[in-house]
Amino acid sequence: MSKKEARTQQRLVDKCPECGSDNLVHDYDTGETVCGDCGLVLYEQMMDKGPEWRAFTQEEKASRSRVGVPTSYSVHDKGLSTAISQLDRDAFGRKLPLSTRLQMWRLRKWQIRSRVHSSIDRNLAQAMAELDRLSDKVYIPPPIKEKAAVIYRKALDKGLVRGRSIAAIAAAALYAACRGSGTPRTLREIAEASLVDKKDVARCYRLLLRELEVHMPIADPLTYVSKIAERTGISGKTQGLAIQILREARRKRAAAGKDPMGLAAAALYIACLQNNEKKTQKDIAEAAGVTEVTVRNRYKTLKKQLGLELPD
Repeated sequence: MSKKEARTQQRLVDKCPECGSDNLVHDYDTGETVCGDCGLVLYEQMMDKGPEWRAFTQEEKASRSRVGVPTSYSVHDKGLSTAISQLDRDAFGRKLPLSTRLQMWRLRKWQIRSRVHSSIDRNLAQAMAELDRLSDKVYIPPPIKEKAAVIYRKALDKGLVRGRSIAAIAAAALYAACRGSGTPRTLREIAEASLVDKKDVARCYRLLLRELEVHMPIADPLTYVSKIAERTGISGKTQGLAIQILREARRKRAAAGKDPMGLAAAALYIACLQNNEKKTQKDIAEAAGVTEVTVRNRYKTLKKQLGLELPD
Protein backbone atom coordinates (compact mmCIF):
# COMPACT_ATOMS: atom_id res chain seq x y z
CA MET A 1 0.00 0.00 0.00
CA SER A 2 1.39 3.40 -0.98
CA LYS A 3 1.70 6.32 1.42
CA LYS A 4 -1.09 8.21 -0.42
CA GLU A 5 -3.51 5.28 -0.05
CA ALA A 6 -2.55 4.92 3.60
CA ARG A 7 -3.29 8.61 4.24
CA THR A 8 -6.63 8.30 2.43
CA GLN A 9 -7.56 5.25 4.49
CA GLN A 10 -6.48 7.06 7.65
CA ARG A 11 -8.77 10.00 6.86
CA LEU A 12 -11.73 7.65 6.41
CA VAL A 13 -11.30 6.10 9.87
CA ASP A 14 -14.12 7.24 12.17
CA LYS A 15 -13.39 4.87 15.07
CA CYS A 16 -10.41 4.37 17.32
CA PRO A 17 -8.38 1.34 16.12
CA GLU A 18 -7.20 0.70 19.68
CA CYS A 19 -10.47 0.54 21.66
CA GLY A 20 -13.12 0.82 18.91
CA SER A 21 -14.66 3.98 20.39
CA ASP A 22 -16.22 6.62 18.11
CA ASN A 23 -15.66 9.40 20.67
CA LEU A 24 -13.03 11.28 18.65
CA VAL A 25 -11.93 14.77 19.73
CA HIS A 26 -10.62 17.15 17.04
CA ASP A 27 -8.15 19.68 18.48
CA TYR A 28 -7.59 22.31 15.80
CA ASP A 29 -5.10 24.25 17.94
CA THR A 30 -2.59 21.38 17.92
CA GLY A 31 -3.83 19.81 14.67
CA GLU A 32 -4.52 16.44 16.28
CA THR A 33 -7.43 14.01 16.52
CA VAL A 34 -7.44 12.13 19.81
CA CYS A 35 -9.61 9.29 21.08
CA GLY A 36 -11.63 10.62 24.00
CA ASP A 37 -11.67 7.23 25.77
CA CYS A 38 -8.15 5.77 25.56
CA GLY A 39 -6.18 8.90 24.55
CA LEU A 40 -4.69 7.46 21.35
CA VAL A 41 -3.59 10.13 18.85
CA LEU A 42 -5.13 9.10 15.53
CA TYR A 43 -4.13 12.02 13.28
CA GLU A 44 -1.67 14.84 13.58
CA GLN A 45 -0.77 17.90 11.55
CA MET A 46 -4.35 18.35 10.35
CA MET A 47 -5.14 21.33 8.13
CA ASP A 48 -7.11 24.12 9.82
CA LYS A 49 -9.97 25.06 7.47
CA GLY A 50 -10.97 28.13 9.48
CA PRO A 51 -10.03 31.77 8.77
CA GLU A 52 -6.44 32.92 9.01
CA TRP A 53 -7.39 35.83 11.29
CA ARG A 54 -8.37 35.79 14.95
CA ALA A 55 -11.23 37.65 16.60
CA PHE A 56 -11.91 37.98 20.32
CA THR A 57 -15.24 39.85 20.19
CA GLN A 58 -18.35 39.64 18.03
CA GLU A 59 -17.62 43.10 16.60
CA GLU A 60 -14.14 42.03 15.49
CA LYS A 61 -15.56 38.88 13.93
CA ALA A 62 -18.17 40.86 12.00
CA SER A 63 -15.65 43.45 10.79
CA ARG A 64 -13.01 40.91 9.67
CA SER A 65 -15.35 38.47 7.99
CA ARG A 66 -15.14 38.64 4.19
CA VAL A 67 -18.18 36.58 3.23
CA GLY A 68 -21.01 38.16 1.27
CA VAL A 69 -24.70 38.33 2.04
CA PRO A 70 -26.60 35.02 2.02
CA THR A 71 -28.67 34.05 -1.00
CA SER A 72 -32.26 35.22 -0.81
CA TYR A 73 -35.32 34.13 -2.79
CA SER A 74 -36.84 37.59 -2.29
CA VAL A 75 -34.21 39.07 -4.65
CA HIS A 76 -34.87 38.39 -8.32
CA ASP A 77 -31.34 37.03 -8.94
CA LYS A 78 -31.11 35.53 -5.41
CA GLY A 79 -28.40 38.08 -4.57
CA LEU A 80 -25.73 36.31 -6.63
CA SER A 81 -24.97 39.09 -9.13
CA THR A 82 -22.59 42.00 -8.66
CA ALA A 83 -23.18 45.74 -8.85
CA ILE A 84 -20.83 48.49 -10.03
CA SER A 85 -20.78 51.38 -7.58
CA GLN A 86 -22.08 54.82 -8.53
CA LEU A 87 -19.11 56.42 -6.75
CA ASP A 88 -16.70 57.59 -9.49
CA ARG A 89 -13.55 57.43 -7.38
CA ASP A 90 -10.58 55.08 -7.21
CA ALA A 91 -9.26 53.11 -4.22
CA PHE A 92 -7.42 56.19 -2.89
CA GLY A 93 -10.53 58.40 -3.06
CA ARG A 94 -9.30 60.38 -6.07
CA LYS A 95 -11.84 61.38 -8.70
CA LEU A 96 -11.62 59.34 -11.90
CA PRO A 97 -10.73 61.06 -15.17
CA LEU A 98 -13.51 61.75 -17.66
CA SER A 99 -12.62 58.91 -20.04
CA THR A 100 -12.64 56.38 -17.19
CA ARG A 101 -15.93 57.74 -15.84
CA LEU A 102 -17.56 57.32 -19.25
CA GLN A 103 -16.19 53.80 -19.50
CA MET A 104 -17.56 52.91 -16.04
CA TRP A 105 -20.91 54.43 -16.99
CA ARG A 106 -21.11 52.16 -20.05
CA LEU A 107 -20.04 49.12 -18.00
CA ARG A 108 -22.63 49.95 -15.34
CA LYS A 109 -25.36 50.24 -17.98
CA TRP A 110 -24.54 46.85 -19.52
CA GLN A 111 -24.21 45.29 -16.08
CA ILE A 112 -27.77 46.35 -15.26
CA ARG A 113 -29.00 45.06 -18.62
CA SER A 114 -27.24 41.73 -18.17
CA ARG A 115 -28.86 41.21 -14.76
CA VAL A 116 -32.37 41.53 -16.25
CA HIS A 117 -32.10 40.20 -19.78
CA SER A 118 -35.03 37.77 -20.13
CA SER A 119 -38.77 38.11 -19.61
CA ILE A 120 -38.62 35.83 -16.56
CA ASP A 121 -35.94 38.02 -14.96
CA ARG A 122 -37.97 41.16 -15.65
CA ASN A 123 -41.06 39.49 -14.19
CA LEU A 124 -39.17 38.43 -11.07
CA ALA A 125 -37.60 41.86 -10.65
CA GLN A 126 -41.01 43.53 -10.74
CA ALA A 127 -42.62 40.92 -8.48
CA MET A 128 -39.86 40.99 -5.86
CA ALA A 129 -40.00 44.79 -5.76
CA GLU A 130 -43.76 44.55 -5.19
CA LEU A 131 -43.22 41.97 -2.43
CA ASP A 132 -40.71 44.28 -0.74
CA ARG A 133 -43.17 47.17 -0.88
CA LEU A 134 -46.05 45.06 0.46
CA SER A 135 -43.93 43.56 3.25
CA ASP A 136 -42.84 47.00 4.41
CA LYS A 137 -46.38 48.34 4.31
CA VAL A 138 -48.08 45.56 6.30
CA TYR A 139 -45.03 44.80 8.51
CA ILE A 140 -44.20 41.28 7.33
CA PRO A 141 -41.07 39.68 8.88
CA PRO A 142 -38.28 38.56 6.50
CA PRO A 143 -38.88 34.78 6.84
CA ILE A 144 -42.51 35.20 5.72
CA LYS A 145 -41.38 37.34 2.79
CA GLU A 146 -38.93 34.60 1.78
CA LYS A 147 -41.74 32.05 1.89
CA ALA A 148 -43.93 34.31 -0.27
CA ALA A 149 -41.09 34.66 -2.79
CA VAL A 150 -40.76 30.87 -3.00
CA ILE A 151 -44.52 30.54 -3.64
CA TYR A 152 -44.35 33.18 -6.38
CA ARG A 153 -41.39 31.45 -8.04
CA LYS A 154 -43.31 28.16 -8.07
CA ALA A 155 -46.29 29.92 -9.65
CA LEU A 156 -44.00 31.45 -12.28
CA ASP A 157 -42.44 28.06 -13.07
CA LYS A 158 -45.91 26.55 -13.62
CA GLY A 159 -46.96 29.41 -15.90
CA LEU A 160 -49.66 30.75 -13.58
CA VAL A 161 -48.52 34.38 -13.90
CA ARG A 162 -48.95 34.57 -17.67
CA GLY A 163 -51.99 36.68 -18.52
CA ARG A 164 -52.53 37.76 -14.91
CA SER A 165 -51.52 40.76 -12.86
CA ILE A 166 -48.07 40.44 -11.29
CA ALA A 167 -49.19 42.56 -8.34
CA ALA A 168 -52.23 40.33 -7.73
CA ILE A 169 -50.17 37.10 -7.80
CA ALA A 170 -47.54 38.66 -5.51
CA ALA A 171 -50.23 39.78 -3.05
CA ALA A 172 -51.85 36.33 -3.16
CA ALA A 173 -48.47 34.66 -2.53
CA LEU A 174 -47.86 36.94 0.45
CA TYR A 175 -51.31 36.17 1.87
CA ALA A 176 -50.70 32.44 1.39
CA ALA A 177 -47.38 32.73 3.23
CA CYS A 178 -49.09 34.58 6.09
CA ARG A 179 -51.86 31.99 6.31
CA GLY A 180 -49.41 29.11 6.21
CA SER A 181 -47.24 30.53 9.00
CA GLY A 182 -50.09 31.79 11.20
CA THR A 183 -49.20 35.48 10.77
CA PRO A 184 -52.35 37.53 11.51
CA ARG A 185 -52.85 39.45 8.24
CA THR A 186 -56.23 39.55 6.54
CA LEU A 187 -56.91 39.43 2.83
CA ARG A 188 -58.41 42.91 3.00
CA GLU A 189 -55.26 44.41 4.56
CA ILE A 190 -52.99 42.94 1.91
CA ALA A 191 -55.38 43.92 -0.91
CA GLU A 192 -55.56 47.52 0.33
CA ALA A 193 -51.77 47.69 0.57
CA SER A 194 -51.30 46.24 -2.92
CA LEU A 195 -53.77 48.64 -4.59
CA VAL A 196 -55.35 45.62 -6.31
CA ASP A 197 -59.02 44.75 -6.03
CA LYS A 198 -59.76 42.29 -3.24
CA LYS A 199 -61.65 39.98 -5.62
CA ASP A 200 -58.61 39.70 -7.90
CA VAL A 201 -56.31 38.85 -4.99
CA ALA A 202 -58.80 36.26 -3.69
CA ARG A 203 -59.12 34.72 -7.16
CA CYS A 204 -55.34 34.46 -7.52
CA TYR A 205 -55.07 33.03 -4.00
CA ARG A 206 -57.53 30.25 -4.82
CA LEU A 207 -55.61 29.61 -8.05
CA LEU A 208 -52.35 29.18 -6.12
CA LEU A 209 -53.96 26.78 -3.66
CA ARG A 210 -55.47 24.72 -6.46
CA GLU A 211 -52.54 24.57 -8.88
CA LEU A 212 -49.68 24.36 -6.38
CA GLU A 213 -51.61 21.94 -4.12
CA VAL A 214 -50.93 24.05 -1.03
CA HIS A 215 -52.84 22.96 2.06
CA MET A 216 -53.60 25.85 4.38
CA PRO A 217 -54.33 25.43 8.10
CA ILE A 218 -57.62 26.72 9.46
CA ALA A 219 -57.29 30.33 10.62
CA ASP A 220 -57.14 30.56 14.40
CA PRO A 221 -59.13 33.45 15.96
CA LEU A 222 -56.66 33.49 18.88
CA THR A 223 -54.02 35.08 16.64
CA TYR A 224 -56.25 38.11 15.98
CA VAL A 225 -57.06 38.95 19.61
CA SER A 226 -53.90 40.93 20.38
CA LYS A 227 -54.12 42.76 17.06
CA ILE A 228 -57.67 44.02 17.68
CA ALA A 229 -56.92 44.77 21.34
CA GLU A 230 -53.89 46.86 20.46
CA ARG A 231 -55.91 48.99 18.05
CA THR A 232 -58.66 49.64 20.59
CA GLY A 233 -56.48 49.98 23.70
CA ILE A 234 -57.91 46.98 25.56
CA SER A 235 -55.98 45.83 28.64
CA GLY A 236 -53.98 42.63 28.85
CA LYS A 237 -56.30 41.18 31.48
CA THR A 238 -59.25 41.52 29.11
CA GLN A 239 -57.21 39.94 26.30
CA GLY A 240 -56.49 36.92 28.49
CA LEU A 241 -60.19 36.56 29.28
CA ALA A 242 -61.06 36.76 25.57
CA ILE A 243 -58.55 33.99 24.83
CA GLN A 244 -60.17 31.81 27.50
CA ILE A 245 -63.59 32.44 25.92
CA LEU A 246 -62.31 31.43 22.48
CA ARG A 247 -60.71 28.26 23.83
CA GLU A 248 -63.95 27.31 25.54
CA ALA A 249 -65.84 28.02 22.30
CA ARG A 250 -63.41 25.79 20.39
CA ARG A 251 -63.87 23.02 22.94
CA LYS A 252 -67.67 23.20 22.53
CA ARG A 253 -67.30 23.52 18.73
CA ALA A 254 -69.08 26.87 18.72
CA ALA A 255 -66.43 28.41 16.46
CA ALA A 256 -66.72 25.94 13.57
CA GLY A 257 -67.33 27.60 10.21
CA LYS A 258 -67.25 31.16 11.58
CA ASP A 259 -65.06 34.05 10.47
CA PRO A 260 -62.04 34.10 12.84
CA MET A 261 -61.84 37.90 12.88
CA GLY A 262 -65.53 38.21 13.81
CA LEU A 263 -65.14 35.59 16.54
CA ALA A 264 -62.11 37.34 18.00
CA ALA A 265 -63.98 40.67 17.98
CA ALA A 266 -67.03 39.15 19.71
CA ALA A 267 -64.87 37.43 22.33
CA LEU A 268 -63.13 40.72 23.08
CA TYR A 269 -66.49 42.48 23.39
CA ILE A 270 -67.71 39.83 25.85
CA ALA A 271 -64.46 40.13 27.83
CA CYS A 272 -64.88 43.92 27.96
CA LEU A 273 -68.39 43.50 29.37
CA GLN A 274 -67.17 41.07 32.02
CA ASN A 275 -64.23 43.32 33.00
CA ASN A 276 -66.30 46.53 32.88
CA GLU A 277 -64.20 48.08 30.11
CA LYS A 278 -66.23 50.61 28.17
CA LYS A 279 -65.81 49.54 24.55
CA THR A 280 -68.67 49.62 22.08
CA GLN A 281 -69.40 47.12 19.35
CA LYS A 282 -68.67 49.85 16.81
CA ASP A 283 -65.16 50.47 18.19
CA ILE A 284 -64.23 46.79 18.14
CA ALA A 285 -65.84 46.20 14.73
CA GLU A 286 -63.86 49.06 13.16
CA ALA A 287 -60.61 47.76 14.67
CA ALA A 288 -61.34 44.24 13.41
CA GLY A 289 -62.43 45.36 9.94
CA VAL A 290 -65.87 43.72 10.20
CA THR A 291 -69.39 45.09 10.52
CA GLU A 292 -71.28 45.67 13.75
CA VAL A 293 -73.85 43.11 12.61
CA THR A 294 -71.12 40.44 12.45
CA VAL A 295 -69.91 41.27 15.97
CA ARG A 296 -73.49 41.24 17.25
CA ASN A 297 -74.32 37.88 15.65
CA ARG A 298 -71.10 36.24 16.90
CA TYR A 299 -71.78 37.75 20.34
CA LYS A 300 -75.22 36.13 20.46
CA THR A 301 -73.80 32.80 19.26
CA LEU A 302 -71.06 32.71 21.91
CA LYS A 303 -73.46 33.83 24.62
CA LYS A 304 -75.90 31.04 23.77
CA GLN A 305 -73.34 28.26 23.21
CA LEU A 306 -71.27 29.04 26.31
CA GLY A 307 -74.24 29.82 28.57
CA LEU A 308 -73.00 33.28 29.55
CA GLU A 309 -75.19 35.66 31.56
CA LEU A 310 -74.80 38.87 29.61
CA PRO A 311 -77.17 41.64 28.51
CA ASP A 312 -78.79 41.35 25.09
